Formats: sequence, structure tokens, C-alpha cells
Amino acid sequence: MQASNERYHSLNVTLHWVMLLLIAAVYACIELRTSFPRGSDPRELLKHWHFALGMAVFVLVWLRLIGRLLFRAPAITPQPPSWQRAAASAMHLALYGLMISLPLLGWFILSAGDKTQIFSWLTLPSLVAPDRQLAGQLKEIHEWLGVAGYWLIGLHAAAGVAHHYLLRDNTLTRMLPGRSGN
Repeated sequence: MQASNERYHSLNVTLHWVMLLLIAAVYACIELRTSFPRGSDPRELLKHWHFALGMAVFVLVWLRLIGRLLFRAPAITPQPPSWQRAAASAMHLALYGLMISLPLLGWFILSAGDKTQIFSWLTLPSLVAPDRQLAGQLKEIHEWLGVAGYWLIGLHAAAGVAHHYLLRDNTLTRMLPGRSGN
């Protein structure tokens, strides 16, 4: 199972863009909730969707990691300098770290807050005993990392656009959907 020499494998491309949409929806749910009064049904529904979509990110990130192991990344042409390759590796590591740690922290927050039932049909197993103080501390870390996520996602997107329009390499086109034969 190989990706082409010029593009990522279609599994990796699909998961990349599906997860972008999921992550955007996770952020939208948590931001839009403030448009509604505390305790209102729409606000609570948005929080529940935030949690559920976050858990979907948590599941899919593991598939993405498997995809990265199964299918090698195609080379960037022309090859960027080593400092750019190191920066890209650090960015990918940070983004994967967020895609794992944010949902996991959210799950710990729900567990510590004794709120593991997300919808009537979705209850998560508790990871820790109820502890409101711990839930509050974890929520602060979760929110700080969420803000860091905005910056990292923005930098990641800006780098892709800069590579495409300024450096004129294939960094972006390797990940665009609908151009692969595999």
C-alpha cells in the first residue's frame, strides 16, 4: 500500500480534511455556546456536541497516525532547507499532540465533573473519580491548549499557502483532495 511519489495516500488526504471539518465544528460549538444563556437548552446541546465531536477527533487521530505509518509522505519538491523541515516536523508533532491531548483532557474533565453522559445514547467510561477542583484545573489547561490550537492551525494553514504561492513547491498540492489515483 503506497502513496504516489507526488501525493499523500487518499486515506491520509481524506482523514486530514475530515478532521479539519470536525475540529472546526468542535471550535464552533464551544464558541457559539456563549450566544445562549447559561443552562439553556441550545447552550447545553452545543456543549454536548463539543464533547462528542472532540471524541470523534480522538478516535480519528489514531487512524491518521496509522495512515502515517503505513503510507510514506511524498517528498516536497523542490526540497526545502533543513530548518523548514524541522519546523514542519515540530508543527506536525504539536498538532498531533493537540488532537490527542485536548479530547483526552476533555474526557478527564467530564470524568472529574461526574458528567460522562454526553447524550442519552453516549456515556463515556469515567477515567477518574469525581473531583470538582481537579475538573476546574484541567479545564484551565484544556482552554489554554484550545487557544494555542487556534494559533497552530492558523500557522499550519498559512505555511501551506506560503509554500504554494510564495515558495512555489508542492507542499500544499500533496494534500489537496480529488487529485489522487490511489
